[in-house]
Amino acid sequence: MSQLDLQSVSRRDFIRGAAIAGMGLALSRIGTPHTAAAAAPRAAELFRAPKLERVRAAFIGVGARGGGHVEQMLTLEGVDVVAIADNHPPTLNAAVAHVEKKGRPKPAAYGDGEYAYRKMLERDDIDIVIIATPWEWHTKMCVDAMKAGKHAFTEVPAAITVDECWELVDTAEKTKRHCMMMENCNYGREELFCLNIVRLGLLGELLHGEAAYIHELRSQMNEVNHGTGSWRTYHYAKYNGNLYPTHGLGPVAQYMDINRGDRFDYLSSVGSPAMGRELFAKAKFPPDHKWNQIKQWNCADINTTIIKTARGRSLMVQWDETSPRPYSRHNLIQGTKGTFAGFPNRLACEGLTKNTHEWTEKEELEAIMKKYEHPLFVKMGELAKKGGGHGGMDWLMLWRIVYCLRNGEPLDQDVYDAAAWSAVGPLSKKSVANRSASVDVPDFTRGRWEVRPPLPIVS
Repeated sequence: MSQLDLQSVSRRDFIRGAAIAGMGLALSRIGTPHTAAAAAPRAAELFRAPKLERVRAAFIGVGARGGGHVEQMLTLEGVDVVAIADNHPPTLNAAVAHVEKKGRPKPAAYGDGEYAYRKMLERDDIDIVIIATPWEWHTKMCVDAMKAGKHAFTEVPAAITVDECWELVDTAEKTKRHCMMMENCNYGREELFCLNIVRLGLLGELLHGEAAYIHELRSQMNEVNHGTGSWRTYHYAKYNGNLYPTHGLGPVAQYMDINRGDRFDYLSSVGSPAMGRELFAKAKFPPDHKWNQIKQWNCADINTTIIKTARGRSLMVQWDETSPRPYSRHNLIQGTKGTFAGFPNRLACEGLTKNTHEWTEKEELEAIMKKYEHPLFVKMGELAKKGGGHGGMDWLMLWRIVYCLRNGEPLDQDVYDAAAWSAVGPLSKKSVANRSASVDVPDFTRGRWEVRPPLPIVS
């Protein structure tokens, strides 16, 4: 497979960035008291780690999500599963046994308490650590992994406070290790198609985006003693904001060149009443159940956050894991020439569709999508579907990670993306708590967003 094709990049943005760099523009520290933990790279440089002949992987947390990562990594060429840490013995033992059943050497197991993973990180035969644990552990484990000399890959969100976002950035810059939040939705067919038509300029100048994670997940409350519901439910009770912003936000942020020509400037957030979880608890559990002992459910059933970017674009982000409402990530991107929207997929675009007064018909849209399919999906789409994980996006994400690591390429998502996308969560809480007042979004790139090249199209 060839290297990254920069011909598909928005040339205006790239040339603009180069011009700014050529004038010797000082890299500002916009909206943050933090100073660089390490010398900032030259304007157009993106972080590359030395090539890995083989990727020696360790895992922290191998339940439903992490277990899927183990299974899919075993299908990738050049990957060794070296060690696994999980403080739930049945889950840990099942994951170790699965690796052996696939004909691989038995991975070392670490399960003696919540911090057993730190003993695993002392090993010198681990290159990367994949983290799939409760949210409050993500930053801590990423930082520990990077300080131990490993590249860190974490489930979403990467952080749940702004301070944690900065800790990830500072540690990655200081240790010179990758820190990627594994936003799998960036590797869906529709999202890759959108990225491609945006880069080709078919939608014109971008104006507005809409992103969401609307997914009715009240049934997770049945996971009382172990599993996602056993810990995530307490977040719904305690905090009020968008607690899980990145599934819809990540792809739209890439369309808009966030951190690579534009950045989130400020946001404002509102929430509905918090009713669904309490009603579900009363209907499904006895009065003395621990869910019915929660005195107040604070998190709105649906949160809506509006973001303004430095280049003046608008972005709506919604989150709802409670309401009886069909699944959607919105995935809408609007430009001066047309608009694509997801769930279901729709397109109206000058020069592509019959008119712009109505959404294109399904058959016409499919023909357009095939014509402008993202080259990565053309090459790897069928393998991704076989590899599995949310229609293949999980497998394709992991394949792409391994490809970049083995070829010394920059990752498609970096620590600045992990910080900016995750920060929408805690900043939305701050806005909601202050009558939806606007809140500044820190510039985690420390000014480099103006000169960093847009994410290219893999050819």
